[in-house]
Amino acid sequence: MADEKSKRELTEAEEYLNRIGTIKLVEPSLEYAADIWAFRAEILEKDADSEDQFAGCLSLDTSNSAEEWIRICRLRKSEETCGQVGTQVPSDMYLAVRQSDNRIVGIIDLRHHINHPVLGTWGGHCGYSVRPSERGKGYAKEMLRRNILNAKALGIGKMLVTCSVDNAASENTILANGGVFESTIDVDGTKMKRYWITVNAD
Repeated sequence: MADEKSKRELTEAEEYLNRIGTIKLVEPSLEYAADIWAFRAEILEKDADSEDQFAGCLSLDTSNSAEEWIRICRLRKSEETCGQVGTQVPSDMYLAVRQSDNRIVGIIDLRHHINHPVLGTWGGHCGYSVRPSERGKGYAKEMLRRNILNAKALGIGKMLVTCSVDNAASENTILANGGVFESTIDVDGTKMKRYWITVNAD
């Protein structure tokens, strides 16, 4: 029985690694315009009651088209232009794309710094959303892992990542990527947990 359980766990682990190993993070582009809009529609349909409906997808919910959102993402990348689209801190947006079928499975952003009252308190360095039909497959964990590598390239030494106290899936994603709990804070009546991830120097 023990041997069968071990074999099953090994098989599951191999399947998991094969699955999450097939994604890449790419910047939004017109190539993915149709799927970006399909991603948006799925979030609106499945997460209608969620407060974190578009976490890490700033402006996707209010954009009139995928093309408009892509333009906003490009303006957000620079300190000089991010203010034009209502953000005070530059950031990079990434699509998590499954390589086997070129399908967007998630979206994650990376703020270049958190010298901002909201970001430094509970917004943190990044937010992320996984497509409802692709959840529970390990994509969030791999998205964050790859984003840590992006943070390293930007010279970010430590990343602040937060989640609500009742979001166990997000908390597990953070912990799986080395998150160290700092504190629980109250944000307009919502309890949020603050975690720090040390970006490896090597």
